[in-house]
Amino acid sequence: MRNTALFAEQQVRADLARLLLAAVEASGRPRCDIAREAQIHKDALRRVLAGERSASLGEALRILAASQVAPHAHLLLFLVSGGDHAIAWLQSDLAQFLELFSCELPSALERVLGNQVHDVKPRWAKGAAHRVARLLSDHIDELERKDALMGDIFEVAEGGHRG
Repeated sequence: MRNTALFAEQQVRADLARLLLAAVEASGRPRCDIAREAQIHKDALRRVLAGERSASLGEALRILAASQVAPHAHLLLFLVSGGDHAIAWLQSDLAQFLELFSCELPSALERVLGNQVHDVKPRWAKGAAHRVARLLSDHIDELERKDALMGDIFEVAEGGHRG
């Protein structure tokens, strides 16, 4: 059973305002430019960022996009893990990865699982998440090994030209 106190309107509004404010500030763009691009009045943007007014879903996405961050990834992080992860990962490659990953995942699951998509059990989620993280770690290690090998090959080739 979920703790519904976590979904209290004032707390959600304050946490979302914190995320949106952090995104706006990290962008380095003037608030009036963000308001114009997000199609929201500058006073409404000020109230949203202060937590005095709730942002609609569309407004939140547009404010994040105008702040030049991955809007879907940050809202997803906000929803599943709270504002701290969403703020910590602002303007990061990890957020861009999550944006693309979360957009691609539903169709990839349908394509790969086919009719088995309905056999997936919720209890597998934690293990699947850890497995994906492990696969990414292994992939990064492999790319680093290949980069190091290519660097060694170029050093030998450059050394060979000089000698």
